[in-house]
Amino acid sequence: MESSSGPALSDCLKLLRGERDEQRLAGLLLATKFCNGEDKDSVLKVYGAVGDRFLDRLLMTGMGKGEAGAKVVEDREAYLKLAITVLAAFCRVPEIASSKEMVSKVPVVVEIISKLQDPLILEECYEFLLLVAGASENGIIIFYKTGVLEMLAPHIAGLNDGSRALELVMKLLQIVLNKLPGGSLDSECISGLSSLVVSIARQFGVLHNALKFDALHLLTFLLSSKSTLLHGALVSIPGWSAYIRAGILEILQNRVVSAEKLQALLLAESVMSVLGEHWLLEQSKLYDVHDTLPVDKNLLLVLESARVEVAVILNELAYLKYEASDSSTASAEVMRLKRQNLAISYSLIEKIIKLISNVSDSEGLPIKESTITKAINGLNETINLVLDFLQDSKDHGQRRGDDLLASVRLVGSYLAETPFACKEKAQGLLEFMFSVEGEDESSPFHSICFLLPMLCQITMEIDGCKVLASFGGHTTVIECLVKMILQHGASVEDTDLALLACETIINFLIKRKDLAIKLGGSQLVHLLRALALWTEGWNDPSIVMMAAGICTLAFDSTSEGFLLKYPDFDSNILESLAQLIARSLKQEELSNPTIGQLDLHQIIQDGYSQWVDQFPHVRNVVEQALST
Repeated sequence: MESSSGPALSDCLKLLRGERDEQRLAGLLLATKFCNGEDKDSVLKVYGAVGDRFLDRLLMTGMGKGEAGAKVVEDREAYLKLAITVLAAFCRVPEIASSKEMVSKVPVVVEIISKLQDPLILEECYEFLLLVAGASENGIIIFYKTGVLEMLAPHIAGLNDGSRALELVMKLLQIVLNKLPGGSLDSECISGLSSLVVSIARQFGVLHNALKFDALHLLTFLLSSKSTLLHGALVSIPGWSAYIRAGILEILQNRVVSAEKLQALLLAESVMSVLGEHWLLEQSKLYDVHDTLPVDKNLLLVLESARVEVAVILNELAYLKYEASDSSTASAEVMRLKRQNLAISYSLIEKIIKLISNVSDSEGLPIKESTITKAINGLNETINLVLDFLQDSKDHGQRRGDDLLASVRLVGSYLAETPFACKEKAQGLLEFMFSVEGEDESSPFHSICFLLPMLCQITMEIDGCKVLASFGGHTTVIECLVKMILQHGASVEDTDLALLACETIINFLIKRKDLAIKLGGSQLVHLLRALALWTEGWNDPSIVMMAAGICTLAFDSTSEGFLLKYPDFDSNILESLAQLIARSLKQEELSNPTIGQLDLHQIIQDGYSQWVDQFPHVRNVVEQALST
């Protein structure tokens, strides 16, 4: 109110308490001239005088839902504008905005937004919704009800660039999404949230002002969630991801603060998680977006941006860890944020590594060979920096930290594709990488898991096996496989990872005589017990053949009698392993065998003939199986 004293307020209140609607309407018109929310007491007096029932009738009349004569129909738009203006003015007082009466009007106002085009009414509608949403938790809850977000979403894409309505709706969505109840991304509002992504994505692609960053943050929040329902809904909706790609590339091309570039990289990583890595190489013509980049430049721009962030963050982390004297809580929070940002950049680079690998293996390259070469050169640089970071940690005696674990993962991902890149430096740090622990680990496990794809590659050569054996890494891989199996029993959580461990062990066992290394008896027993447990009841030929291959190679260095002396190894385990060998030797069990399975079958056949006399029970089981 402009003034709580004088005749203006008293006249207004007198009219609002009048018996006829004409008086109340005149009172409302008078109130709009000095309502502004700064004079809270006056606004409360006006609200108390007009009453909620009259406001409801005015709103319904403006929407054409009340009883109306010819004059009312003619003035309907004016009534609607008055009702929305007054509601927005009242809600500038938080006590009114949080009231159940105002909260109950949210669906009605959203319906008005979905039907009208008048920019002035729309602006005040969005202001009303923003004020109600920000006033209380009850005001937020109604936005998650079925239909509210669905009605709101389609209208956003049509708002004018730079308009106050667009600014208000962006603020509204930030409040709504930031207060989203746990589990809501997997509940009844999925349809509304997926519609929001589509609408905000277009604004993100076409905007060229500060609101672009509001859209960026909203999209990042939604798409970085782990909601499989939301991701599934988005996969079947066309178009939205092209606008996001355009928006991301525009941000990365221009001078913006590092925090916004990191948000753009996180958004890119999130979209690739939803749609797959090839999304980065897609190119769509958008009628309202100009100056799109060729796919080659898309790839190099995103990769280079991620590489720059990694270089900066690794340098800052090293300084904070080993040089900075301040160890306050503030520094701990800075460390947490830098590790979080490092994880984002690492994850994106991992996806690009996978993308380049898939592209290189496919026919008809979608990008130039020179682009792949530039990307690989850049990746080599980054992996060298990561290895330097790990070397620094080793020199300072630090082997625990999620940033170190993430670094090991990135190195493992890259060297799995190019096992001889950074060879000397990587092999020199292999023992240290085996010792790295995450913050919540009591002993190394995930670091070995992350290195398995690379280990599988390097142990195909004798030199790689020698490096692994030089610090007992082969026994660590065996312990890793045993732990995977014992943690989950027969249903190993990550079968692909377990098979990589098996393949590494087989590579090593095949060359063990050249290495002059034997497995310890107790370790051998633990491995065989785990394989018996894992394969019991499994019909997957990959698992059967891999486990049988390990057993065959392991049996060559021992005997039935020797194993049965161990208290942890009994006749039941021997029987399970004998059945496993028998199943693997029946080649008819393999339907459409892979080359790898045929190779294993040959290894098992050759190995069986070498030690069969040392395992009479296994021989009996195999001979009986092969004769049936």
